[in-house]
Amino acid sequence: MIKRLYIYQKEMLPFWKNALLSIVLFAEIYFFIVLISDVGMFSIGIEEFVGFVTIFTFFLSLRIADDLKDTKVDLKLFAHRPIPSGRTKKKDIIVLLIVFNAITLALNIIFMREHPLYFIFYAILIGYGTLMSVWFFARAKIQKNLLLALLTHNPIGVIINMYIIGFTCLKYGLPIFTLHHILLALTLYWPTLVWEISRKVRAPEDETEYVTYSKLYGYKKITIIIMAIMTIDVVTSAILMYELWSWGIIAVVAAYAWYMVQSTRFLRNPKKLKLVKQVEIYEFITEVPVIMIQIVLIILRWGIG
Repeated sequence: MIKRLYIYQKEMLPFWKNALLSIVLFAEIYFFIVLISDVGMFSIGIEEFVGFVTIFTFFLSLRIADDLKDTKVDLKLFAHRPIPSGRTKKKDIIVLLIVFNAITLALNIIFMREHPLYFIFYAILIGYGTLMSVWFFARAKIQKNLLLALLTHNPIGVIINMYIIGFTCLKYGLPIFTLHHILLALTLYWPTLVWEISRKVRAPEDETEYVTYSKLYGYKKITIIIMAIMTIDVVTSAILMYELWSWGIIAVVAAYAWYMVQSTRFLRNPKKLKLVKQVEIYEFITEVPVIMIQIVLIILRWGIG
């Protein structure tokens, strides 16, 4: 089983990538709130580790649930993947799912019991994820409708962000549902939404039996919608960046301008580049400056003297 699970995690969601994604998202939201709020001195301890593990396990669970849901589709369209190819068994990833969630639940019960309200956010996160795994008890309607699947499943991005916001605010005794915090939850959701859409946008010549947004609505229309969402993203990102460090807006606007150029290139000739790759690069060149700015501000505020 260990060998089969190694194959699965290596090809479907490497643990190190999952860990990096989890810690970056958790730290970015956590330190943004700490830096713009008057919390005095922040502290990193076992509670933060539990929060990170919760996000790590949740992302892993989403990946596993997705593979369990789409077994028949994957067998037809993605036969090379570990589960359809038989190199990993379904029972292997079910065991992995149970073990990681049991450990995470135990850690939460042991180390987060001093924050009873925290478990509301934890329950919402796990509850919504569970509903996603069973297609909200409406598989027949949702599975065959790509837009309906997006509308029901993709809001999990906001719920994950609100979980981290709730965790941080409860630890430091801060109000949770402020305008800044809601804006933060939405701002870090737009890239998730755009990535989910763009990964199902292809050039007409590259379309297969796999249902994509470009196949349903045309690649030009979908690309323009993505560009519109990115415009909203740059506005909300600029507002938050101004609160963090006003000069950081330059990086946000520069990244946005670069992405618009790439999208325009895709509109003119979709064969020349893949839209989802441009989205991933955009996310990288916007996230890295934010993290670097946060590190510098933390050192300046707490690392001197």
